[in-house]
Amino acid sequence: MKGVSSVFTLIVTVITIAIIVGASVYTFEQYNMYVSMSRVSITSSSSAPKATLPYNPNTKTVYITLVSLSSGSPFNFNGTSFGSMVIYVPAGSNLQITFINQESLPHNLNLVQNTTASPTSNLGDDGKILLTIGASSSDYTVNGIVNGQSATGTFSDIPAGTYWLACGITGHAESGMWVVLIASPNVSTPYVVTS
Repeated sequence: MKGVSSVFTLIVTVITIAIIVGASVYTFEQYNMYVSMSRVSITSSSSAPKATLPYNPNTKTVYITLVSLSSGSPFNFNGTSFGSMVIYVPAGSNLQITFINQESLPHNLNLVQNTTASPTSNLGDDGKILLTIGASSSDYTVNGIVNGQSATGTFSDIPAGTYWLACGITGHAESGMWVVLIASPNVSTPYVVTS
């Protein structure tokens, strides 16, 4: 009986290590994909450079990757806080949003059709939550994905308007963990501007 327990423990250990290594490699690759995307900039009439986002015009799908980086503020997306990142997408496009958490704190990501100028402690009070990634619509104020995890969600046919992509855990968006998303009929190629 003792031999079975040792073999079982060894198998569980090997599987656990394989999962951790696989998740780490996946997270690293996703981060590298985002970094390479953010280096592609085009000339803008504004002072802030624009970085184009991956886009499939045939399916009208915009691919957005947001990473909660482990450096700087624990309440960031791609190193930015308090809406200093603005994402522009064509109105009516489909969004495929991947969220990667590299922070030691749990986080999630919500697409919010906001009714306030900046988030308060509860996103549900700030507008209509259209999509929750990394938690459920009933526990987004307390649950999220942890360090090394990622989650993806999709939202179809986004109407023209201004939205937030924000962490829904109580107090996180209010502490700066939100970016602005603008869907406009005047945008043909999706891009992001960081100030």
